[in-house]
Order: sequence, then C-alpha cells, then structure tokens
Amino acid sequence: MEHPSITVAVIMERLTLDNQWRSEQWEAKGIIPDISGGNKECRVIFEDSQQKQVLFPGFDVTLYRDEAEGYYLNLSSPKPKVFVTWRFQEDLAVPYIVTVSYNEAARWMDSNEHVDGVPMPPDIADWLGNYVNQNYKPEPKKRQYPQSFVSPERRAGKGTS
Repeated sequence: MEHPSITVAVIMERLTLDNQWRSEQWEAKGIIPDISGGNKECRVIFEDSQQKQVLFPGFDVTLYRDEAEGYYLNLSSPKPKVFVTWRFQEDLAVPYIVTVSYNEAARWMDSNEHVDGVPMPPDIADWLGNYVNQNYKPEPKKRQYPQSFVSPERRAGKGTS
C-alpha cells in the first residue's frame, strides 16, 4: 500500500527572555517546502541579540489510512496546523517528528513531549484534503437516548424490540 509523502523543512526559533526563571524560549515557527536536495544539516537563517532562527530540512510528512480521522479533525478545525515534535539536544531545540494528524500530535503531547502547531500552508491543506476525501469515512454513531425517554418496561428489560 502506498503512503503519500511530502518533504518539508522546519523553522525553529529561539527568543531571548528578560525573565528570572528562563533566559530563552524555543518554539517551532513554521514549515516550508524542503529544497535542500537531501542535505539534512541544519543552518542558522537569522540571528540577532534577541532572536535566532534555525532551518531543519529533511522531514517527511507521510499519510497513513489509520490516521485519517486525525487528519479530518485537523482540517475541520478553524485553523489547521502542522505539528512539530521537538527535543533539546544540548542548547538547541531539534525537531524530530512532523505530522498533520491531530490524534498523533495529541498522543505526543500526552507523553509530555514538546509539540508546537504551526499554520498549515494552503498547498498542504489541499493535498491533505484530497487524501481525507478519498480515505476517511466517518463511522455512523448510534444515538443513545436518555433513560427518561425509555419506557419503564424497556428500562427493566421487559420490553420487546
């Protein structure tokens, strides 16, 4: 079975803080198409005394049918996101997973990982929307009526269906 995939680069940003508890804050700032030609080395793309941005190329966003509900939930939100999971390596925040599944991102957050959502570019939203339209069929949900709507005989298990 084929799994559609695109390759992106992640922009991580460090801001210097004037705070007694923390001197800096890292977060994923955005994603762009990866045009590195397979070179996976990170590089600083902007730096001054208050801010540093580092570009990390070479992240595949791969779609899997069993994550289709998570893709649908993300796309149906008011502001769809691309989720970047990252960890510190020495003094640098390094991304290691990029996903468009709301459910997968929630699992990473539940396991106390750093996960940032960045705005989803329109071309990725279109690509993901096509995949969801072809692969996601919501399961019909059987309505559960409150017990007050059920006759006393049926509540006691004496009624017939």
